[in-house]
Amino acid sequence: MLRTLWNSKTAMMANQNKIDSISNNISNSNTDGYKKIDVRFKDLMYETLNRQGYPLTENNNRQVDPYNGGGSRSTEGIRVFTQGNLKQTGINTDLAIDGDGLFRLTRPDGNIVYKRAGSFNIDIARGTLVDDMGSYLNIEYKDGVDLNNVGLESSKLTVNKDGTIYSGSANSRVEIGRIPLYKPVGDEALISVGESYFALAEGAEVVETSDYDLRQGFVEMSNVDMSEEFTQLILTQRAFELNSKSLKTADEMWGLINNLRGR
Repeated sequence: MLRTLWNSKTAMMANQNKIDSISNNISNSNTDGYKKIDVRFKDLMYETLNRQGYPLTENNNRQVDPYNGGGSRSTEGIRVFTQGNLKQTGINTDLAIDGDGLFRLTRPDGNIVYKRAGSFNIDIARGTLVDDMGSYLNIEYKDGVDLNNVGLESSKLTVNKDGTIYSGSANSRVEIGRIPLYKPVGDEALISVGESYFALAEGAEVVETSDYDLRQGFVEMSNVDMSEEFTQLILTQRAFELNSKSLKTADEMWGLINNLRGR
């Protein structure tokens, strides 16, 4: 009976974590560049019932050792990096990645972060690209470019598919540099640090990638599929409800046994 209570408890906790991740995905469905979180389940340790006195033998021989499950638990949230749809904005400083890769940025505190969302602005002080949080986009500038006054202007900014940046009109364009993109080595190389930023896990590495096209005037939307999230939400709520009923039934049976012993 006690095992039934614990099994129901662990399953309810696991399903609650799943519901929390689904709620987070739904709330960020309109966040540019957001990557949904997937929570999965694992079995806890199994317990063998190979014990003396159990009436589970046939002709004094046990054919198969029976096992009793120890419940379940949820995994850590797994970030799904599938690409979201691209939305046209017509804003020259908006950049969307069509393919693999992440932008590298330097935060105001000097820390290096990565992100997929490519909604940028021109920083007036330095004339370069920054995001809404004031983080500078990593750009490989050409020799001779004044890093303290790059001089980019939104109306005169051109970004090719390979990330090459030009400044000026169509007849007098000047190459400023190139925007490199990076991809992590391994599935657990990145850690979410908020504001759509990812930081490198300890000992993790990134490598530069070329399997992409940069789309100027577009932003990447989140990869949350609302129909899939609501379907998963209903299934998870039903699983939570089933385990709560199992917990209630075990409690009622325990109460019944206690009442019988008390008579």
